[in-house]
Amino acid sequence: MIFRFLLVFGTILVVAHGRVRQLGKIDVDQLRYDFLEQESALWNFVQDQTINRVKETDLAEVSLIREFEKFGDKTQEKFPHDINYGLQSLEGVWAYAFAYTDLRAVYALYETFRRFQALQTGESRIPSPRQAWIDLTRAILEDPKNNVNESLNRLHYMVEQKNLFVAAMKEVEGDMLCNAHQSPQQVLFSLYNAIALTELKGYSMIQFAYMLKRLYGEGNFTMEAQIARERFQERTNKIIEAVKAAMDSSSRDLWKCDPKRHISGDTYVEVTQLLQGYIQNEVDLNSEGTCRENCAEYSYTKSHGCFQNLWCQKQRRCHGKVINCKYVDSDMWICPADNQSRRYEYVEYENGRVLGRKQGCRRGTSKVDSWWRWLFWHCSYCFCLCDEQGINSDRYINLRPSIADVQNNMVVTGLRFVKNNRIIHLQIQEGKLLPRGNIDMSTVHWVPVEDYRITDSHVANGQDYHTLTWEKRAVDLDDLVADDGYVVTGVRFKMIGSHLNFEIYITPFDFETGELIDPQTKSMYKDNPNTDSSLHKPRTRVRLINPDISTRSPSPSVPDSKSDQYIEFTNTD
Repeated sequence: MIFRFLLVFGTILVVAHGRVRQLGKIDVDQLRYDFLEQESALWNFVQDQTINRVKETDLAEVSLIREFEKFGDKTQEKFPHDINYGLQSLEGVWAYAFAYTDLRAVYALYETFRRFQALQTGESRIPSPRQAWIDLTRAILEDPKNNVNESLNRLHYMVEQKNLFVAAMKEVEGDMLCNAHQSPQQVLFSLYNAIALTELKGYSMIQFAYMLKRLYGEGNFTMEAQIARERFQERTNKIIEAVKAAMDSSSRDLWKCDPKRHISGDTYVEVTQLLQGYIQNEVDLNSEGTCRENCAEYSYTKSHGCFQNLWCQKQRRCHGKVINCKYVDSDMWICPADNQSRRYEYVEYENGRVLGRKQGCRRGTSKVDSWWRWLFWHCSYCFCLCDEQGINSDRYINLRPSIADVQNNMVVTGLRFVKNNRIIHLQIQEGKLLPRGNIDMSTVHWVPVEDYRITDSHVANGQDYHTLTWEKRAVDLDDLVADDGYVVTGVRFKMIGSHLNFEIYITPFDFETGELIDPQTKSMYKDNPNTDSSLHKPRTRVRLINPDISTRSPSPSVPDSKSDQYIEFTNTD
């Protein structure tokens, strides 16, 4: 199944002209903004220790590093994973492999910086000797191969000159990414997080080193710090431009690949006995009991009887509509099915054609032959489809909406088909929305579907559920995207003509706070009402080749549809 994940990325921090313009921010951009605000206060502290609100017994450098430790704690809380989190699918990209060397180098040095912080600020700790502090600043600023500034410059070179984001997009766009559990856009977003976080960690270490050198009286370093800030702002602008350009054209599709083994009712649900192959002689397909026509004439009829108790006596009669008959061959061997979902396991004609899967016949085959009447009329056995409702035909689609618990700030995080009381439902998974588009994973769960039956009182066909029939068995396929500033909070099916049409329920939200905005009155449905008769983008039918249930599929499923198409439920092979 393919899902479209709507990643909110248009509201990120923009750094321009030496100052920060604050929009709605994702986590890494908020951290950057917070540090730039904190940096000014820390430089004021370095220049004038009297404004620092710490115990007088603290050394100035310990007070300084304690503030960097607090920022590091906040960063760790937001990004607890390793630097390559979500980027395993890029291991084959040369540009990423080259950039990863510097990503890892800065990450490792920052971890050293974090350990050094803990050594200075822990209870009953004695600060390290001054030389240890100096050695740290030299590792940050002066290492001949891996000083932070050089690492960041090389990283920026890969982003801007070697088009790292474009290379990454080409690698993941169109791939199945079954095991990554990410869309191509999410991979780019993860790459942006890794690069932006590395830039921020590296920049914070550079500023710390200059502040410490100023405290130790090695110079003023105001100009060096300002140059570092300007370079950081310039690189940040370039990175944001590069990732936005790549993400604007990247797919938000998440393809969930087939499981290793399909299980009915677990990995897939089945519409049963909607259209079944049905073999009947022409003589029983008309009220006169004649054989004057050919099979193709019987496109919409019913079973009128059982002539002389021939083959028709040995099979379950179709009490519904008999549709779309065709002639294949005069004589055949029929293998009856073991279960109710099929009438026949296979049909083998004398001309060699086989319908179904010939893999043995537990109930034994029956020889069925057409015959001549009065030398003039050939009474042929026709292969038709039977559309018959009954207790074994699960052909009902829920039309009631499935809405998340918006009162408790829940949004839709997943979607699947389930069958309950013979009715197929769209079941939603919900989770609590947090600031900046995050989800509280501890709240994520599947919402139970409504427990009703088609036989219940006050339950009506066309209102609570839809009954699939030969005439009304189409389902529209669309990519529905929530409007800017909205998030998906529900789904439902509705009928447009003879088609089931999918709708999403969207609710406005505050990106900064993560709060849904007046969901009871401001939520609305969004759909694509195009039909196959529309003048603009008329729908086209997806043609199914050798359709069958999941357990009989010889190869994995692949996406082969697009928006403004539709699919029709039909019989399997």
